[in-house]
Amino acid sequence: MTIRAIFFDFGGVILRTEYQAPRQALAERFNMEYEEIDKAVFNSPSAQQASVGKITEEAHWKEIAKRFKLSDAELQVFKDSFFAGDVIDRDLVEYIELLKPKYHVGLISNAWSGLREYITKEKVIEVFNSITISAEVGVAKPEAKIFQVALDHAKVQANEAVFVDDFQANIDGCESIGMKGILFTSPQDVLKRLYDVLK
Repeated sequence: MTIRAIFFDFGGVILRTEYQAPRQALAERFNMEYEEIDKAVFNSPSAQQASVGKITEEAHWKEIAKRFKLSDAELQVFKDSFFAGDVIDRDLVEYIELLKPKYHVGLISNAWSGLREYITKEKVIEVFNSITISAEVGVAKPEAKIFQVALDHAKVQANEAVFVDDFQANIDGCESIGMKGILFTSPQDVLKRLYDVLK
């Protein structure tokens, strides 16, 4: 079957933590390991609720503020420090844009309610033909339903689509409904593997 759609994850693929020092310093400030502070922000109960739209991103951050006993100003400093090492891969974004004339290009992201505003501000949103955000559709990867929503947006069958993600569980999820999955390890590796799939 000919590939007609290519989907990308956002966090961990297009946006990556290239510099761990700021988050590490923040963890040390609270006498925590890097993994612990990472889990507090991304895998706490409120983070999981925010990921499927049960609460807003703002409500999740209020829970973080409570947990770490932060004022509003301190919470902003916490956020800035936590994300200070994150970088959008603009070269990858440019490559994705080059795919658009020939393929439907989509985003499938487990993310909170603020992602759409963020990618609009960062001028990434226009690269994609469709955007599927877990907080907006009420279901998260690796559940089959989120992939089906993305396929419906693109008006393609599962076997006509490729998905790039940095978690094996999400690759397994997309492949369980017939999509082709590519595990992200590095931009160079993904470009090579995409080339092999598309040629």
